[in-house]
Amino acid sequence: MALWITDECINCDVCEPECPNQAISMGAEIYEIDPRRCTECVGHFPEPQCVQVCPVSCIPINPSYVESRVQLLEKFEHLQAASGAGAGSAAGASPA
Repeated sequence: MALWITDECINCDVCEPECPNQAISMGAEIYEIDPRRCTECVGHFPEPQCVQVCPVSCIPINPSYVESRVQLLEKFEHLQAASGAGAGSAAGASPA
């Protein structure tokens, strides 16, 4: 599952630098999450970092992009391979 930033976003700028996949960027009015890059931090952290730092709790699961933990890990590995990084080197890289 990818995450999604709702229109309750206050543009506080804390989520974007926390995303290890560079999936968060400024949209026309609020920050947006690219579902092709969002792994919910699987492969990097035990919890999605943007959700952890959001002061208004406006980052739920995007119902349009339902993915299992295994699929998220596969996406993580694909993103790592595309960037030239080693997929097994990040914390939490094995599915649980």
